[in-house]
Amino acid sequence: MTNTVLLAEDDRAIRQALTRALTLEGYRVTAVPDGVEALAAVHREPPDVIVLDVMMPGVDGLQVCRVLRAEGDRTPILMLTARVETADRIEGLDAGADDYVAKPFEVEEVFARLRALLRRAAPVAPAAPAEELAVGGALEVADLRLDPSARRVWRGGTELELTRTEFDLLELLARNAGIVLDHATIYSRIWGYDFGPGSKNLAVYIGYLRRKVDPEGRVPLIHTVRGVGYTLREE
Repeated sequence: MTNTVLLAEDDRAIRQALTRALTLEGYRVTAVPDGVEALAAVHREPPDVIVLDVMMPGVDGLQVCRVLRAEGDRTPILMLTARVETADRIEGLDAGADDYVAKPFEVEEVFARLRALLRRAAPVAPAAPAEELAVGGALEVADLRLDPSARRVWRGGTELELTRTEFDLLELLARNAGIVLDHATIYSRIWGYDFGPGSKNLAVYIGYLRRKVDPEGRVPLIHTVRGVGYTLREE
């Protein structure tokens, strides 16, 4: 089945080039120049995945993302941004985006990230080994509880609001609680592609996940093993 992509990009040259590349890759593409048309297109015909430029005139990509998430739309969203500071990336994740690509970008990286988002959006996921699951199919580490089938997570008695990618990352860590996962393994399992030692994508997601899972006053569960990777465990 052909996957559908909504592309919202105000730069005509980028929009046309990316539309051609996505079409040649086998996607059916709807391309629009701004956020207003993006929202109209989603409401008219929901796509399988959305690619949003952050900086568009009028309604920008962040606003589009916030509106869709407020409406309960969970379509995977990949943000295109020329703003590469960590705070800017976090703003996009906070708006509800699932992933981002910094401009200028290689089209193969866009393809890899879209494939990863679509895999995670697939309705049927492989069953986890029984020994990894607690009673009722939940994963539990200290006072953290994940329900993989419902894609819900609680710390103590408080339910946490996570993006699709944040949940996938936390679930991977929880299924391997106490085990240090290296960067390459996490990139491969979550994004389907190792973006190399220069990429800060994983560090940004870990940092944002910590803000939700390990707020001030809670015993930290997500730990960095310098030079290796990350692990989820109770100290």
